Amino acid sequence: MFNLTYEFKLKPTKNQVAIFEEWLEQCRKVYNYALCERKDWFKSRSCQINACSLRSEYIIPADTKRPTYASQCRGLTVARANIPALKAVQVHVLQQTLKRLEKAFVSMWENGHGFPRFKKVGAMRSFVFPQLGKSPIQGNAVKLPKIGLVKFNQSRPIPEGATIKQARVVKRASGWYVMLTLQWDLDVPQPAPHGEAIGIDVGISHFVAVSNGRLFPNPKPFRKLESKLKLLQKRVAKKRLGSNNRKKAQAKVSRLHERIANIRKNYHWELAHNLCDWAGMIFAESLNLKALAKGMLGKHCLDAGWGQFLQILEQCCFKRGVFFLKTDARKTSQICPNCLTETGKKLLSQRIHSCDHCGYTTDRDVAAAQVVCIRGLAAVGHTVKMLSEGKFTGIPATEESSLL
Repeated sequence: MFNLTYEFKLKPTKNQVAIFEEWLEQCRKVYNYALCERKDWFKSRSCQINACSLRSEYIIPADTKRPTYASQCRGLTVARANIPALKAVQVHVLQQTLKRLEKAFVSMWENGHGFPRFKKVGAMRSFVFPQLGKSPIQGNAVKLPKIGLVKFNQSRPIPEGATIKQARVVKRASGWYVMLTLQWDLDVPQPAPHGEAIGIDVGISHFVAVSNGRLFPNPKPFRKLESKLKLLQKRVAKKRLGSNNRKKAQAKVSRLHERIANIRKNYHWELAHNLCDWAGMIFAESLNLKALAKGMLGKHCLDAGWGQFLQILEQCCFKRGVFFLKTDARKTSQICPNCLTETGKKLLSQRIHSCDHCGYTTDRDVAAAQVVCIRGLAAVGHTVKMLSEGKFTGIPATEESSLL
């Protein structure tokens, strides 16, 4: 199976917007109730039976089983029969909300994520239709179960032969969007190693350094708009809680956050396509992004969005038939790519790589990208020395490339 997600902006009527808002609120309540049920069960078993705190722990019978997705779906069926507001929402939408909570607990157990949190008013911003009827796309409108036809701006054509498996309605500061998941009954093979190879090294001073000597600047969208964001947040803090003026001020903050995210994502896509134009193999570092985000440069790391960029680069490589691989990131900036000896650079302020052993000199980030390229080639079975064969060629490392 091969899946793609297409995103379009909806043009709902006022009645449809009211339905969307109501459904989001009901999904939030179902999510919070199910989370409370699970949390109470865990708390009732968090201490010894002879030392249980009656003030902060709930007494639940010992034979009560742990709440699961299946048991909570059965409870949802009973609740929908007694609560009209829940019955007005399509049942599969509420079940997907429970599945979302189940995934949050699985991520906590398997990936070390935190305990799921309750969602306050307005925090739930999407709901999913896991099944759509036949021919859900009718002209420039999508037919959603229990809602009907909702117009949308079809910015690009939907490919023929694809089956629309599900639809996710998303609320953003700029409006409502629908994300259609398209599925084809075919298997697309992963691109094989071929063609020219490049390695990349992500950073803060330069967003990406390429092994051929090119440097791409860091757009820093958050840093450039931080003062404006700070001003808008101050205006929100001065407004009375619950007032319409406060809601309007919060909407401006949300739109600015969305603008920052769009600038960053657009730059990532443009850069990914630019890199795919140059090579048949792209190698990148496998970074511990969680640890980097918690360091003293965490604000700059999060502003750069390396995790999103590497995901986009991998998607772009798959789409364009370019081989992509992540390599070991240890000591990439400490090793000389020419003689493979450790140089022992200790300060981040030391931005020039100069090897005392062989005399090779270049930008520090470019040298790290060349080491990444060598490691990637070794991982796919190539053991050639790139510099000795003149593979690392390009413009001087001090010149920055442009995406224009």
